Amino acid sequence: MQSEVQALIARSNRLGADPTTTNYAGGNTSAKGEETDPVTGGPVELLWVKGSGGDLGTLTRSGLAALRLDRLRALVDGYPGIEREDEMVAAFDYCLHGRGGAAPSIDTAMHGLVDAAHVDHLHPDAGIAIAAAADGPELTSEIFGDRVRWIPWRRPGFQLGLDIAAVARANPQAIGVILGGHGITAWGATSDECERNSLEIIRCAQAFLDERGRAEPFGPVISGHEPLPTEERRRRAAALFPVLRGLASTDRPQVGHFTDSDVVLDFVARERHPALAALGTSCPDHFLRTKVRPMVLDLPPTAPVDDVIARLTELHAAYRDDYRAYYERHASADSPPMRGADPAVVLVPGVGMFSFGANKQTARVAGEFYVNAINVMRGAESVSRYAPIDEAEKFRIEYWALEEAKLQRMPKPKALATRIAFVTGGGSGIGRAIAHRLAAEGACVVVADRDAETAAAVAAEIGTADVAVAVAADVSDGAAVAAALREAVLAFGGVDLVVNNAGLSLSRSLLETTEADWDIQHDVMAKGSFLVSREATRVLLAQGMGGDIVYISSKNSLFAGPNNVAYGSAKADQAHQVRLLAAELGGHGIRVNGVNPDGVVRGSGIFAGGWGAQRAAVYGVPEEKLGEFYAQRTLLKREVLPEHVANAVFALTGGELSHTTGLHIPVDAGVAAAFLR
Repeated sequence: MQSEVQALIARSNRLGADPTTTNYAGGNTSAKGEETDPVTGGPVELLWVKGSGGDLGTLTRSGLAALRLDRLRALVDGYPGIEREDEMVAAFDYCLHGRGGAAPSIDTAMHGLVDAAHVDHLHPDAGIAIAAAADGPELTSEIFGDRVRWIPWRRPGFQLGLDIAAVARANPQAIGVILGGHGITAWGATSDECERNSLEIIRCAQAFLDERGRAEPFGPVISGHEPLPTEERRRRAAALFPVLRGLASTDRPQVGHFTDSDVVLDFVARERHPALAALGTSCPDHFLRTKVRPMVLDLPPTAPVDDVIARLTELHAAYRDDYRAYYERHASADSPPMRGADPAVVLVPGVGMFSFGANKQTARVAGEFYVNAINVMRGAESVSRYAPIDEAEKFRIEYWALEEAKLQRMPKPKALATRIAFVTGGGSGIGRAIAHRLAAEGACVVVADRDAETAAAVAAEIGTADVAVAVAADVSDGAAVAAALREAVLAFGGVDLVVNNAGLSLSRSLLETTEADWDIQHDVMAKGSFLVSREATRVLLAQGMGGDIVYISSKNSLFAGPNNVAYGSAKADQAHQVRLLAAELGGHGIRVNGVNPDGVVRGSGIFAGGWGAQRAAVYGVPEEKLGEFYAQRTLLKREVLPEHVANAVFALTGGELSHTTGLHIPVDAGVAAAFLR
């Protein structure tokens, strides 16, 4: 039945590619068919269904669970009832066929108990709008007649599978159902028919909303709440984001995502947005990622920034109190502990939406889900009244034992998870190696370089924009540095780990060194490090989460070598900045340390840019032998590579040296003349 599985995967990828059809990692699809049992040699009927936690848009064969259909359906006879239906998920493991594959999800029963060969369960905005409308049953009948039936809200599980199967058997003309407060399920005899039926339900629901929906379902625009102009909006977002990230990280560190799409800006400008936001989202996939409701700023976008920050702090305290009360209202003796009381979504009129999560993807997806929720509210309000499932049911989903078990199965976070790194000179050499190493250890990385193309290339090497972004930055220009830090904040919510690595060198004797030679080296390294540290510290202090600043100085900050008066002096300036800033910023939990490399020839942008040829001439060796020459003059007789410097940066920031500040680590393979005294 390889063709059936291939058709299922292709259908899933098409459906999952459209965010109006289903959300990221939301929904599931299935196919049934026969294969030869390798044990008996006889035919066996199987169910292939998207496994727990997978994403339809990127689904592959390994993301499917394969179950024996006879064993799955035999579970009906032993079903202990709705009060114990969670036990059925563990029973699915005893229905699995063969090795490998994904873990079966809670929705497996929905697919296996329906007789049709192919089943789709999706969360389209238009479908949820009908499902979350106060008169959803009547609207379902009006839109679809008897082709689509209504099933009242029931938590996902075995009983919901039984309900859907019963409706399908009793209504042979039906192509699917609207699941109250949840989404849609459709079926068909073939993969193509199932997909057509799913899309028909979505299109018909959307057409009804478009044709019958009233204008301005969120009410009129509040005077003074219109979106700020684009540049002003982004500047205000960058000013507020570190503060919000710090608040949202009260219980555990978070990464952020910013959205100022038209959908969001229109919603937060409208009269009814506070009341609707307070009702919370409806679809289980929504509020599992957005929390039960967002935090909403109640000041106009032109309010002074200091007033906004003060109000956000008050609202955050109130949000935490409300969330704790929500937990205590509904928690039972066997409920999992409260996972944290900070908001996952914050709405700011005139500016946009800030969403938070354990990594950038989680934060981005939370924002995407709230956009879906806005679309759902608009649809429901345009033809009826938005009526999400009640709070107690939301709590049952959010603190479901099965969800808790899924969280417990997640791998342990890497050492730099949730950390946001800003690396100057990141487009080549040591900076590139540092960016790669920090990302490999779990950090989100902003690759900053004067050469925008090389920065973009390094960011692309590391991964998607959920992991790394590039910014153009001339560190000798204060305005450019401030702009680069704003872009970093808008990308991930703030900055935690700053690496002052940008540098250059000109090897000339005292008499040959011009003012221009002196100025450019001091502008890039001494002044540039100062400018980056100053702007980054503004962000670090706004977050209130501590942080790290690391200077990539040099052995030459200590060692008096020939023909490098400008370079050595600039590096000595950087080295003393480490000590000065460590003393000044320690009270804020900000650690400042340095790394002193030497002889990093291979992969070095500085050496490739002419410094290597100049130093080779000074020492009387061929340029291609310079690395070997440097190695032989060290105590360890080893060549230093960019990766070795990156290792030192990680050692300083990875958590093992949490009580260390003001330190310089030599990475020079041992140069006695440069020993710290």
